Amino acid sequence: MSLDNAKTIITAALTGVLTTRAQSPAIPYMPAEIAEEARRSVEAGASIVHIHARQPDGRPAFDVETYAQIDAEVRQRCPDVIINYSTGAIGIDRETRIHHVRALRPDIAALNMGSMNYAIYSRQQKTFYHDHVFANPFKDIQFFLEAMNEAGTRPEMECFDTGHINNAQPLIDLGILQPPYQFSLIMGVLGGIPASTKNLVQQVDQLPANSHWQVIGIGQKQWRLAAAAVSMGGNVRVGLEDNLYLPNGELAQSNGDLVAKAAELVRLVGGEVASIAEARAILKLEAPNE
Repeated sequence: MSLDNAKTIITAALTGVLTTRAQSPAIPYMPAEIAEEARRSVEAGASIVHIHARQPDGRPAFDVETYAQIDAEVRQRCPDVIINYSTGAIGIDRETRIHHVRALRPDIAALNMGSMNYAIYSRQQKTFYHDHVFANPFKDIQFFLEAMNEAGTRPEMECFDTGHINNAQPLIDLGILQPPYQFSLIMGVLGGIPASTKNLVQQVDQLPANSHWQVIGIGQKQWRLAAAAVSMGGNVRVGLEDNLYLPNGELAQSNGDLVAKAAELVRLVGGEVASIAEARAILKLEAPNE
């Protein structure tokens, strides 16, 4: 059984790797820009910021130096915020995917829990974009998890389908995955589980005991899934990585706009938004200076 929260934790996914300024001028690339988006998100109600590093031209960055700059800029503006770094990548060796976690020891890091076809399909153009296999064999999952354990970093298990949730079981049996477990249920990526409330209920039912979870809806269905998650006692992630648009269809001007709408939604369905301190207590994460 999953753990129902008294308050809803909001995560802001600030930039991702695929979205560009051609799609939204608000996408941050530089460390200071990412940190400013973190500040806007925290002021709007986010407790966690999920971060991918970018190069100045917008391409993904994987070097420790860039992550260290981001870390310093975010901590300057938001000293207590919970930082969650990505470890996902295509065609990058696994040590490069984890070395910033070893060096910076963030509160949380994303742990992708299975392999999948990953693509975007355009009905209008009748073609596929970003068509690749996102490979995450068990040997790599175990490697990343052990590195996170050494760094004192909480693994956030990224599950794009039901089988990915069950992939936690051998890691629990090995004793390298310890409760409380933290899951992200990602819905709406082509190759993964479709985005629907019915599927979200089914996903939550598969979680092991002592699990926290959040829903990550890709695209405009994000908002319906967020409302369902709050009513089910889960948490929500919004942000320019996942969806560029407000519920009314307008292009968001910042991650803060999306977080503000998520906070409004939480309150509309009778919930309360967790502060950073409350989120740390719920997730059993120590403060940065402890």
